[in-house]
Amino acid sequence: MTVLDEVRRSALPLTGPGDLDPLLERVGEARFVLIGEASHGTHDFYAWRAELTRRLIAEKGFGFVGVEGDWPDCERVHRAVTGDTDPFEALYTFQRWPTFMWANHEVVEFCRWLRRWNAGFPPGRRCGFHGLDVYSLWESLRSVRRYAAAHLPDEMDSVMGALYCFEAYGHDPQQYGLATRLVPETCEDEVVNLLKSVIRAAPEDERGFSARQNAETVAGAERYYRAMVGGGPESWNIRDVHMADTMDRLADFHSTGSSGAKGVVWAHNTHIGDARATDMAAAGMTNLGQLARERHGADAVLVGFGSHHGSVVAADRWGAQHHVMRVPPARPASLEALLHEAVGGPEALFVVPPEGSRAAFYDEPMGHRAIGVVYHPERERWGNYVPTVMGRRYDAFIWLDATKALHPLHGEPWHDAEPETYGGTRPAAHRM
Repeated sequence: MTVLDEVRRSALPLTGPGDLDPLLERVGEARFVLIGEASHGTHDFYAWRAELTRRLIAEKGFGFVGVEGDWPDCERVHRAVTGDTDPFEALYTFQRWPTFMWANHEVVEFCRWLRRWNAGFPPGRRCGFHGLDVYSLWESLRSVRRYAAAHLPDEMDSVMGALYCFEAYGHDPQQYGLATRLVPETCEDEVVNLLKSVIRAAPEDERGFSARQNAETVAGAERYYRAMVGGGPESWNIRDVHMADTMDRLADFHSTGSSGAKGVVWAHNTHIGDARATDMAAAGMTNLGQLARERHGADAVLVGFGSHHGSVVAADRWGAQHHVMRVPPARPASLEALLHEAVGGPEALFVVPPEGSRAAFYDEPMGHRAIGVVYHPERERWGNYVPTVMGRRYDAFIWLDATKALHPLHGEPWHDAEPETYGGTRPAAHRM
């Protein structure tokens, strides 16, 4: 049997939500389903991810959605989907570049569904929507200050100590990171005091949990921005460990019984797919998918996406206006080229069989396309492909031969650009 024949035999039809049944069966009683995307700007990835998430919530009892977004921004969305307001405004007010990742019509549609779903349950049983990322140093610090001023007056000294320390470097966390490379003085001690104070004093209710999480984000961001200017894998690892820790804290907080709640995670394939099945491991990098498997074993299911050609929303430099770009046909000898030749279109589902009982192509290393928020289609010959062993990186894979760009709510602001170094090793795959 040829490789193409093996791929065709493994491909399951995917024409509608009902065809996700084999993937739901694979999920079983797992507590975490991490769902990726091969780009941050593709409608079809968002649409199928939402379909799968709806079924996980409705049929498997999943209790929260954690996304590759900032905690303060997503907290506004959480209050909308668990309350009585339209989530459109909360999503529209996302300001950190690239806003199109979450301020888009596809996410609005899902969040409106989630709000309708939650309306049938009491507050303590509603499905949350939360940000896992680490970038929001100043936004999280201001949120902690507002909360402490209203509820934790005895902790204001530690809160203001951290605030004053960062203010000495201006309001740009990148400048803080750069400054600490030149002089040994940092805000680390002030942040540790802040974190200890808030964790000790904040109550166990939802607002207290949010305050503690914002304090954790300040601590993670302080470490991240100091590490980022040095290059190497450390900043990437700090970020993904923070996301894994946040996922675990959310599972504990949303728990209603003896075991933690079930959670869905939305992030790029480079975070979701196990790093040990890529060249990231050799570069000293871990990621959220690897950490989930190491911490939770079979309770974590990793789902990847891929496509052969189409269009995508991205920008050609950091902080620039996004626009629709053409995604060229995948380069030869890549995973996408193989699936295109064997399956073609429109869609297919692969549920990875156990080792020892699966076709050989699952364990063959191949380039796997990864498009970030900064994209140069003309450079695909040299970049944008991550060496990947598909059957070890994912538990399931959704194949969409031709895809189209998503639909942002508005244009990008021209400020607050946050560069992602990708550990300093992969400049073609920005902020994945």
